Amino acid sequence: MAPDRASVQELIERAREVRRRAYAPYSEYPVGAALLARSGQIFEGANVENAAYPTTMCAERIAAFAAVTQGERAFDAIAVVTLNGGAPCGACRQVLSEFGGDLLVIVADAKGQIHLETKLKDLIPHAFGPQDLVQP
Repeated sequence: MAPDRASVQELIERAREVRRRAYAPYSEYPVGAALLARSGQIFEGANVENAAYPTTMCAERIAAFAAVTQGERAFDAIAVVTLNGGAPCGACRQVLSEFGGDLLVIVADAKGQIHLETKLKDLIPHAFGPQDLVQP
């Protein structure tokens, strides 16, 4: 179910707030994410970088993994806040697509200005998913 405008604003504000706690000493590009589960609960994530770059984790995946560890499997929307409205990376798109392409993705900048509002399936068309793991 698509969130109303007040819920979208709350997601953006939660993502803006958690962005302030990001650990981004290498890229200096803090990112915050707020993921709305169908249950109504909101899960937050901030990017956490590491000197061994491949071990860095994005805000969107941290929010998704936190939700899953709490038993959530259905999501309605995610707000992602970056300095300039940069969209989620491919890895984050793929992880989120595991839970359905109808997820509303809202991308905003550090001031809360929305740069993009779209469905996940439009960000990652033809995503590889559970349906592709059919048995012969």
